[in-house]
Amino acid sequence: MALKMTNREVDGVSVVALDGRIVLGEESNALREKVKSLIAEGKKKVVLNMANITFIDSAGLGTLVAAHHSAKSQGAALKLAHLGSKFQEVLQITKLLTVFDVYNSEAEAVASFAK
Repeated sequence: MALKMTNREVDGVSVVALDGRIVLGEESNALREKVKSLIAEGKKKVVLNMANITFIDSAGLGTLVAAHHSAKSQGAALKLAHLGSKFQEVLQITKLLTVFDVYNSEAEAVASFAK
C-alpha cells in the first residue's frame, strides 16, 4: 500500500498528513522527496501528522531522522504530531523521542511554532 500524503497550510505552517505505511522503498523515498521539496520551496515550518500511519519499519525511521536532519541543516523545523501508541513506543525504545519535537495533536504542533 502506497503512502498517501496530503499537504496543506495552517497559520503559515506546512502540515503533511500521512496515511499508510512508512517502509523501505517507494514510501520512504516519497516522504523524503516531499520534505525536501517543501524546504526547497522555502517552507521552514513543517508538521508531519502521523495519525493514520499503520506501520513503520527501520528504513521509515531512518527517513524521518534524515528528513529532520536535512530540515535542521537548512534552518527549518520538522515536528511530529498524533503518534499512535505503538509508534510512540518505537520512538521511545530507539531513543528518537529525544530527537523529534513530538505533539499530541496537529493543533499543538502548529501552535508550537508561534512561541
